Amino acid sequence: MNSKRLSKSLVDEHGLPIDTSDSHSPTGSSPHLSISSSSQQQFKDYLNATDSDWNDDLDEFDPNDIEKLKRNTASSLSPLDVPFMSYGSSNSSISSPVEMPKKKTIDEKTASEIAKINNDIARIKKFESILREPDVDIVKLKKLSWSGIPEEYRPEAWQMLMGYLPCNSEEREAVLKSKRNEYIKIVTETFKNGTKGLDQSIYHQIHIDVPRTNPDISLYQNPIIQRSLEKILYCWAIRHTASGYVQGINDLITPFYHVFLSKYMPLKHINKYDFDSFPKEQLTNVEADSFWCLTILLDGIQDNYIHAQPGIVRQVEKMNELTNRIDEQLYNHLKEENVNFLQFAFRWMNCLLMREISLQNIIRMWDTYICEPNGFSEFHTYVCASLLVKWSKELKLKEFQDIVIFLQHIPTKDWTDQDIELLLSEAYMYKSLFHNSPNHLHHVAQSKI
Repeated sequence: MNSKRLSKSLVDEHGLPIDTSDSHSPTGSSPHLSISSSSQQQFKDYLNATDSDWNDDLDEFDPNDIEKLKRNTASSLSPLDVPFMSYGSSNSSISSPVEMPKKKTIDEKTASEIAKINNDIARIKKFESILREPDVDIVKLKKLSWSGIPEEYRPEAWQMLMGYLPCNSEEREAVLKSKRNEYIKIVTETFKNGTKGLDQSIYHQIHIDVPRTNPDISLYQNPIIQRSLEKILYCWAIRHTASGYVQGINDLITPFYHVFLSKYMPLKHINKYDFDSFPKEQLTNVEADSFWCLTILLDGIQDNYIHAQPGIVRQVEKMNELTNRIDEQLYNHLKEENVNFLQFAFRWMNCLLMREISLQNIIRMWDTYICEPNGFSEFHTYVCASLLVKWSKELKLKEFQDIVIFLQHIPTKDWTDQDIELLLSEAYMYKSLFHNSPNHLHHVAQSKI
């Protein structure tokens, strides 16, 4: 059976081409290459067609850019094969023409790597320019960040985009100092009698959940980091008694923790670092910033964690309807097999897909979520629907038990940024098609989830 697919080319306010075809760049950040192996002229035409002038980028290249580039791109510049130019002999007695050696051409893969690096350098310069402004234009920052934030700018950008850090540069230091000191006071007062003075039911649940957090990442198995997470989660729980601590919140702290820790060391070194010697003040700063940003995040999705978790139920219902709209054949097959969306989608909503997708890829997803209105609730629902229909072909060949097992262990282990960007672009396309349509999800009778 063929899925009923929606395909429509769109261009959004982020400058993203929206297209369901696999042959298009998910973010619209790089044009597709069509470079003949026999002609350098086509490569020159390609360079002329890029958004920024190639020569200007090279002329303005800052030596420091190469270090930034190494930290912010997965690809490296392959050596270029420069054509060997033979000018023949100066002996006029030789009448026969000199045979020119064949020119070596730049292959498509190398050209793609060059284009990616050129694009990354341009993006680094744009982030530098925006974040250096005395009063950061948050609209410009969101537009640029939607397609991903370079690692070294992510801590500051996330804090501003979350509303934790002021956009005015003159206010930032004072606000940051005040919020960090406030967190220290909360921790000091809460733990003044050690763990014995805590609400034992809350603390016990947090204490057993923290070691289960990202079990495959050595950082989160470090006792120092685990105690740090316990403090954040417990302090949040006692300040939010309406919801309290719920399993899954322990997962949501880790993207913030990872990103803010990267301010003090490159992410690639985090799992190898001996935190016994890590400066206590810096660890406290990471704790404080993570605590306040987690608070802002959960304030926006509080309905997900109060009694009966109505926010999650609404999201699963909407995902159910979206699936019907996007891929009716898949929807009908799941219905025929008596698959209840709550059997897999509840966890997708509760943990924001952190059990299904790697932390590195989640961090990239959150670059976009933070820039989207209601990104962690509404937009996340479109992402979940996109993730489900992505496996339509496989799922329609399976029966109930195999479907449930597959959806609880979806094969995303080897996903790259490109896979995530394609998923985000598809979600944005569905949102663009359906969100503002009055009857976009009500063409069929309400069905049980």
